[in-house]
Amino acid sequence: MPATQPLRLDAHQHFWRYDAAAYPWIGRDMACLRQDFQPDDLRPLLDAAGLDGCIAVQARACASETDQLLNLAKRYPWIRAVVGWVDLCASDLEASLERWAQAPVLRGFRHQLQDESSPAGFMQKPEFQRGLATLQRRGLVYEVLVKARDLGAVTELCQQHDQHHLVLDHLGKPDVQANDLTTWTRQLAALAALPHVSCKLSGLITEAHWQHWNSAQLTPYLHTALELFGPERLMFGSDWPVCLLASDYEATRALVASVSQHAAIWGGTACRVYNIDGATQ
Repeated sequence: MPATQPLRLDAHQHFWRYDAAAYPWIGRDMACLRQDFQPDDLRPLLDAAGLDGCIAVQARACASETDQLLNLAKRYPWIRAVVGWVDLCASDLEASLERWAQAPVLRGFRHQLQDESSPAGFMQKPEFQRGLATLQRRGLVYEVLVKARDLGAVTELCQQHDQHHLVLDHLGKPDVQANDLTTWTRQLAALAALPHVSCKLSGLITEAHWQHWNSAQLTPYLHTALELFGPERLMFGSDWPVCLLASDYEATRALVASVSQHAAIWGGTACRVYNIDGATQ
């Protein structure tokens, strides 16, 4: 019999039915995102890239976003996991989580911490701390979305919560346009020293100048992440359709592939962190 191989996954992408009021973060300079993006749009891109499936991640801060992604996962089983949204600070958090307890594809949650007026302060709120501890107790992944300037606060948060996997989105959004690789590397190294923290190789091209980025500008960030985390704690994510602001799907995939083809990055890490079963023949 042929040997089984880990699933090959896009560990970070989004779906939406576009509505301006529901997606205020999609600005006037993001015209290409002002349309619907659904599983039938993504599947041909996954096929062309040789990927078996994806992890759908929330793009709105509302519980109905979680429900909608779970409904899509029922219809499209190649959506292997859902990272939804829930108010971690809510007094009824346990009840909200219990409502979704029978949805095994729901493997974690995320909040747009980068949009808070003080992400560092928000992360230290007692309500948020209790909420994150609750997720970890239930074996749910939490994804951290911040910009590089808040990586120190993220490190402190992750040191406080080490009972389950935590995932840094988009390499912590380094300031690529300022070309400050040294500062970002120092900030990331402290976080990478924590073994329960993984990182998504995603969202990098949209941190560069959308029309004028090049691979030589971005690969040092990918190589640094590979050196600090190792492939076993890294995972590829396209950030589709947001990546379309700066590139197409194939160029986004090829950028990461130019640095490493390690099986962990292309699905192994995601399967382990999000507890996704399955293998290809």
